Amino acid sequence: MIKGIRFIPRGTTIPFVRVRKMAFVLSAALILGSLAAVLGIGLNFGIDFRGGILIEVRTVEPANVAELRTTLSALSLGEISLQRFGDDQEVLIRVQRQEGAEAEQVKAIEVVKQALGDGVEYRRTEFVGPTVGQELIEAGILAVGLALLSILIYVWFRFEWQFGVGAIVALSHDIISTLGLFALIQHEFNLATVAAVLTIAGYSINDTVVVYDRVRENLRRYKKMPLAELFELSINETLSRTTMTSVTTLLALVAIYVFGGPVLADFALAMIWGIVIGTYSSIFIAVPLLLYTGLRRGDGNDVDESLVPEYERVEPGS
Repeated sequence: MIKGIRFIPRGTTIPFVRVRKMAFVLSAALILGSLAAVLGIGLNFGIDFRGGILIEVRTVEPANVAELRTTLSALSLGEISLQRFGDDQEVLIRVQRQEGAEAEQVKAIEVVKQALGDGVEYRRTEFVGPTVGQELIEAGILAVGLALLSILIYVWFRFEWQFGVGAIVALSHDIISTLGLFALIQHEFNLATVAAVLTIAGYSINDTVVVYDRVRENLRRYKKMPLAELFELSINETLSRTTMTSVTTLLALVAIYVFGGPVLADFALAMIWGIVIGTYSSIFIAVPLLLYTGLRRGDGNDVDESLVPEYERVEPGS
């Protein structure tokens, strides 16, 4: 019988918990830097939040984006951005919101259409007002907040409150660092990015719950093992599953980022960063934090043999 390849050998003893203080310092610096970037530089909100005009066009021949940009920049409509959308003939045009009411936005759309001429097919024309944009920002914040609260309640009921605290700290770490990354590199932050943030929260908590489940199992199995050693054992026992799941997901996301085009690039980038930082936080933040939450366990024998799988049991004298 052909056995599968084990990229993480059984019995691995990487000292994750022993380097927790270094990890905490690194994470604190990352969070502070992210908050500074968000508050100081600010997020580059897309048209979904900022308001403005979005026009999707398709040209007969492959679009000359540089020429289109020169043509539209001469219209004095303010900030205009163009990017390929799908194939070489499709272009997404974003025009900043014009001063005034809806009539001014409609007028700007007509000016753009006149400049582009009749040889262009208009696939989509949208206008997002500032009120709608503000409502979307509030809805995005509410969605993330409710997601975190729901996760806290779920982990609390499934495990103990100490696990819930560790999970929320790790998730907050992931979300804040993702926002900091987007503020630093000024990639567009839109509704797709909010969806990515929520997906990151779900993916990260999945990794964390897997490790927590092994921690809980080992707490019943090894009644007198020091907690630091027990946590380290639990992380190493689930390391293969955690890393392999992350790597396979990353392969798909990198393909989307490279070949998916500009429209999917921001979503894929947020997911790539979220998967990496989520795996890190599950290992270096969520579990080691349990050492400082007063987690307790019942007394008993050093090892409860009934909870040890047969292949792990060692007979006396062997």
